Amino acid sequence: MGQKSSKLSPGQLRELSDSTYFNKKELQRWYKDFVKGCPNGNLDKESFKKIYKQFFPFGDPSIFVEYVFSVFDTNKNGTIDFQEYITALSITSRGNPDERLDWAFQLYDIDNDGVITHQEMLSIVQAIYKMVGQLVKLPEDEDTPQKRVDKIFAQMDLNHDGVLTIDEFRNGSKKDPSILHALSLYEKVV
Repeated sequence: MGQKSSKLSPGQLRELSDSTYFNKKELQRWYKDFVKGCPNGNLDKESFKKIYKQFFPFGDPSIFVEYVFSVFDTNKNGTIDFQEYITALSITSRGNPDERLDWAFQLYDIDNDGVITHQEMLSIVQAIYKMVGQLVKLPEDEDTPQKRVDKIFAQMDLNHDGVLTIDEFRNGSKKDPSILHALSLYEKVV
């Protein structure tokens, strides 16, 4: 899908409208904007960082972007093409709670071994705290990344084995409104 045309082919439109939550008109608009920003048809990591910096001007999103980029770049070729971009955007902005939680699980499972360790979650949460800067006032029991991760693991790691499975993550997240709210990050963007 790395073509430079300003329009998607009928086949591409059909495939993407069948596999995402966007209609054909929305897809054409998203594609036109994507190609305008990425004339070669691919979004590189530095450009992705610039986009995030626009949304988080008072913090440093650079570390968080590394993690998010890795989840968007499903074929692991170092760039995000339109299909990867719109698929991730569809899930994060319009997907149902389970789809969003599965996507978030991929984000936190940095080494892709099927579980989230305390250290993996701490790495992501540290990156999030650095990204949002001092804009968000947090309760005392969550005012540091370590406290937040300890609290999450206390709530979710019910068998106390030190890792979160996808089921523990899903079930625990559904019981914590702040996590579900955080997963709605892209709703207002789209």
